Amino acid sequence: MNRTDKKPRLIVGISGASGVAYGVRALEILNSLGVETHLVITRAAEMTLGYETGLKVKDVETLAHTRYRIEDIGAAIASGSFRTLGMIVAPCSIRTMSEIATGVTSSLLTRAADVVLKERRRLVLMVRETPLHTGHLRTMTQLSEMGAIIAPPVPGLYAKPASIDELVTQTAARALDLFGLEADGTKRWGEDLKDGRRSPVAQKTRRPKK
Repeated sequence: MNRTDKKPRLIVGISGASGVAYGVRALEILNSLGVETHLVITRAAEMTLGYETGLKVKDVETLAHTRYRIEDIGAAIASGSFRTLGMIVAPCSIRTMSEIATGVTSSLLTRAADVVLKERRRLVLMVRETPLHTGHLRTMTQLSEMGAIIAPPVPGLYAKPASIDELVTQTAARALDLFGLEADGTKRWGEDLKDGRRSPVAQKTRRPKK
């Protein structure tokens, strides 16, 4: 039977690194865009949610179309036949990154990421760690060679965020750009942010001096 619901699907993983707000904001943005989200959260991420936000796990679950248990390796997102745009892991812990790189997956989150790679779909890892030692960097190189995109949540200060909320929104929205998904309110250099420069259109239409 063919799908009658043509909404795009995206897998959202939230692992136990600092920065769970990025994953939560990604879910909120995806909701506003009408994207069907399939969420998997590690137990460490559930703990971090309590440390860093005033949210409970149930609050985050309500933002997703479907929430899977971390040990549910028989879930839809564990199969390549379940079609999606890909997967974003926000944030991505070093342990999660390392499991994905080796293919020795111990949870549904890393299994789903492995499936995304084998199906040649887009995998975006918002790796949250600093400083990085050589082993971390080599693992990132390995993943990049396998087709993943390493996108650390580095804030774009050119957007001049007035609050942490704005900073998180801009960073999450830029990560979703990598799937061709455009969130309202994303600030873009040369469009919304010109810093006093003329826009490309203005430059083209400007008449030469006589």
